[in-house]
Amino acid sequence: MFAGHVGTVQLAAISVQNSVIAGFAFGIMFGMGSALETLCGQAYGAKQLEMLGIYMQRSWIIVGTTALVLMFPYIFATPLLKLIGQDPEISKWAGKFAVWMIPQLFANAINFPIRKFLQAQSKVVVMAAIAGVTVVGHTLFSWLLMLKMGWGLAGAALALNASSWFMVVANLAYIFSGTCGRAWSGFSCKAFQNLWGFVQLSFASAVMIW
Repeated sequence: MFAGHVGTVQLAAISVQNSVIAGFAFGIMFGMGSALETLCGQAYGAKQLEMLGIYMQRSWIIVGTTALVLMFPYIFATPLLKLIGQDPEISKWAGKFAVWMIPQLFANAINFPIRKFLQAQSKVVVMAAIAGVTVVGHTLFSWLLMLKMGWGLAGAALALNASSWFMVVANLAYIFSGTCGRAWSGFSCKAFQNLWGFVQLSFASAVMIW
């Protein structure tokens, strides 16, 4: 909405980046993170609560590694968009914006597994509260940075990255505070065990959802 007040090209650039570049990465990583839904649900039902934290850590490793690969479409967004016939001017601005949005890519890699971890324990009220605070803050900072201070697309990227990382930090603070009980007992080397089986399940989930 605020990008529309900055300029038509800027609005188009953000729309293209969100729907094509970020949308491609979002679909893959959300799908991979969703592999936790079944595993965490089964572990919670079987009272194997300590496995929820292990599963989340495994997912962080796999989805985080995938985010490293998905950086390349972000870095080379301009030539990729031109290749599929996008307007050169829009491609140029969308490419710049995509590079600025790389921090959000890694925030999502952490946040998607967190969502499934908390959902399995029915801790959705906390997630909703954090999301609500984020929306209010994001709206305020978008207006301030993009329009009031005149930072345009750079302001949009800063607001989006800050909002994404705020959600990650807030959710992690809640988890690390001990409110999840046995479901989070700290970082463990067990997260590196049976990674290949977890990779297969994650990619199958990614294909199915994406």
